[in-house]
Order: sequence, then C-alpha cells, then structure tokens
Amino acid sequence: MEETDQAESSKISTSLEVEQIDVNLFRSVKLFVPVRARGVYGGQVISQAIVSATKCVDPAFGLHSFHCYFLLSASPAVPIVYFVERLREGRSYSTRSVKAVQNGRIIFQLLCSFHSPEPWQPSYQWPMPHVPKLEDCELEEDLFKRHAALDGIHPKIKEIYLRYAAERINGPIAVRRASRMVTDDHGAVTSMFWMQARTGRSQVYEAPYQKCILAYLSDLNFITVASDTLKLKRYSKGPDAHAMSSTLDHSIWYYDDNFCCEDGLLYVVVCPRAGDGRGVVHGRASLRSFNLLSLTHTYNIVR
Repeated sequence: MEETDQAESSKISTSLEVEQIDVNLFRSVKLFVPVRARGVYGGQVISQAIVSATKCVDPAFGLHSFHCYFLLSASPAVPIVYFVERLREGRSYSTRSVKAVQNGRIIFQLLCSFHSPEPWQPSYQWPMPHVPKLEDCELEEDLFKRHAALDGIHPKIKEIYLRYAAERINGPIAVRRASRMVTDDHGAVTSMFWMQARTGRSQVYEAPYQKCILAYLSDLNFITVASDTLKLKRYSKGPDAHAMSSTLDHSIWYYDDNFCCEDGLLYVVVCPRAGDGRGVVHGRASLRSFNLLSLTHTYNIVR
C-alpha cells in the first residue's frame, strides 16, 4: 500500500487523535513519519497510547509515569490499534497496559500508572539552568533555512535542511534552541531547547491532555544528543559516521499537574552513557518559572 498519510499536522490535537472503536479499543486517525525516519514518529505512538489509556481511567487519577518499548517500526499506511488492559484499580494508584498492534503484530507496548494527587506531601527538585528567554531564541525552522542558504553547501544537504525547515513550520511543536552541545568540566554534553505546542485554539487543554502533549514532544531532539556526545558525523562516511538512531524504550515521570505546553517548556537533555551501539539519554522539562515538571529517560540504538 502506498504510504500517503505521512505529513505532520500543524495542530497537536490532530496528531494525538484516536478513534474509540470499543470499550478498551482505540485506533489512530493520522500518522506522521519525520524526515529521514524509518517509521512513524515515536512520540506520536507514545502520546496516542497515553490518550487511549487516559480514556480508561477515573478522571480523579492523574498520570504520573509510563514506561514503554518500541518493538517494530510503525508504517503510516495502516492505522495503529491500541488495546488497553485495566490491570489495577487501587485507592491511590491505577495501572493500565497498552499494546499497539499493526498488521496483526505488536509493535509497541506501554505500562502506565495513574495517581490520586497528594499535594500536601513534601517536595524537592533540582535547580534548572538559566538560559535565554524563549522569545530570544531562534526557531529551528529559521536556523535550518539559514544553514541551507550558506555558500558552498552541497545540494543534497541543502535539500535536507529545507525539508527539516518545512517539517518544523508545519509541525504542532515550535522548537527553539536555547543552548546546544555545551560541554561541562566533566565532559558531559548538554543541549537545551524551548518547546511550545501549537493548538490552534483559544482554550487551554486540561492537565490529562497536557501530559499527552508533553509525551509527544519528549521525543523531539532527544536521541540525537547521544550521537552528538559520541561525536558521530551526519551525512558522512567512515568509522565516525552516524548511520542510524532508533529508540528501544522510553519513560517519563510527571511531577506537576498544573502546566501548559502552549506557554513553552524548557527541555534539558544529556547523554550520561553511550557505547556498544547504544546510548542512554536523560531529559528534564521545566516551566518558564523553572519548576521541574517531568523527567525523561530513553534507551536508544546509536550507530
């Protein structure tokens, strides 16, 4: 079947939309394949699975964490079917499992936990770094267009930059680079991005949906930090060439129910360990007020 439904929507609601076809059964409506990717964008599969799970949970419980595995690449030509299992109904916690199926094969599996909030409990967080304000940082589409306009650039590289620029312009998440590939005294390479959801509506989404949006954007500009840390070169050949990256598993822990992805989130990303064709990437998302709202970990193939 021809893969025609590959364009990313400019509205986040379209990217996250699933159709309910039974009590615990949901189906994707639109799927997106990023530029130079092998299959459907992982953040979209994660977020659609969480939307499905959230629809099967008492609204009094909020998503606090999920852990998932990518088993096979997803094709945009066939809808993904999400089957939700209601594993546990507790007084403080509820647990759901989601299996994503395509062409009769499980391509993805997610386990997520929902918690009845306990705001009276003590809290602590790491301080977030100080970076330029969101409005003072350049949009990635403008950065890509500047790179494409450089003198002497190879036509194929120019075409790739322009495709990346078009993808960002038309996508549901606006990305701005606050800092990229900063190396500290211990050799750790950190990149920081401002991200904003484009909703196309005046009303703000409620907390359960905001967490789904955060899951969507959590996979953007993430695994590339591992290849950057290894100093692998894109668009080149030889032993230090970057041939491929693919996510094996992905996890998020949420610590805030009061945030809005439309206002902008700071995403701080670092790779603490990479080798043997694999890399671990750690991310922290915070509000403009620098309240730390989530932690992300992913394990990737990096070659």
